[in-house]
Amino acid sequence: MFKALWLEQEGRQTNASLRQISEVDLDDGDTVVRVEWSTLNFKDALAITGRSPIAKKFPLVPGIDLAGTVESCSAGSWKAGDKVLLTGLGYGETRFGGLSQKARVAADALVSLPAGLSTRQAMGVGTAGFTAMLCVEALERQGVRPDSGEILVTGSGGGVGGFAIALLVAAGFQVVAVSGRSTESERLRRLGAHEVLDRALFSEPGRPLARERWAGVIDSAGSYTLANACASTQRGGVVAACGLAQGMDFPASVAPFILRAITLVGIDSVYHPMNVRPALWQRIARDLSGETVDALHHAVGLEEAIDVSATLLDGKVSGRVVVDMA
Repeated sequence: MFKALWLEQEGRQTNASLRQISEVDLDDGDTVVRVEWSTLNFKDALAITGRSPIAKKFPLVPGIDLAGTVESCSAGSWKAGDKVLLTGLGYGETRFGGLSQKARVAADALVSLPAGLSTRQAMGVGTAGFTAMLCVEALERQGVRPDSGEILVTGSGGGVGGFAIALLVAAGFQVVAVSGRSTESERLRRLGAHEVLDRALFSEPGRPLARERWAGVIDSAGSYTLANACASTQRGGVVAACGLAQGMDFPASVAPFILRAITLVGIDSVYHPMNVRPALWQRIARDLSGETVDALHHAVGLEEAIDVSATLLDGKVSGRVVVDMA
């Protein structure tokens, strides 16, 4: 028997509890992983609290990320003792996820833990850091270079924003951070942001076109924040959109696209192709020091995950939350 976070639904009410389960209770799969660390992402918190229909089946073990040690693999792709990680791919939504001390998953959903990262640090990065890496690579792929100009990062107090700053700085970019909490300014500057702007400057309706400033933008907010970021992106600039913390709407004008030829790139980290994931994780391990990863997360126990989920959704958690499955 081992511990797992367990979601059940009664009517429209989601009930979360910590319980003892066995391997018999787990989903089908060819690989069993002893989970050492998992995470609490925004999506996990929505599923656990039931505030949004993230969970697509019940009962469900939530947790879109996991890292640990392979115990067995009938597919032959992994051997017992291999260190692995998993992010996205529907785990924690349509399949049992990582907030369990054991997980049964598909062998081809796993990535080998890159050298230089512990399983805890891999979860310190998790989906948030992986998403940030995809955003940075999207800007670079569209031709944005360090000498192109400043890069705006919205939602900098969250996991994606913090890792985006660190990865951009490691790649030589000059970064301007956006945060709604003045207490975050010093931490964001330590990550490498040369300026921190108040979220209020972006979160209300603005003009279709504003003064050109940003060569690139990484946005995890959506809604008016994304619209205003697009309006102030310089000619030929690139905006990578990866989140909807402010809202799913996009109350914008076509003006930045047809008068300044900016590019809006959508980022989907959940189903990003598996064949390119190992190289991305290797770059993350190369570009981020252990000290940076450690500074961007803090740990809680599995028994704290339910309460912390509500706090996270209320905007009272800074950085990443990793869950110690031991």
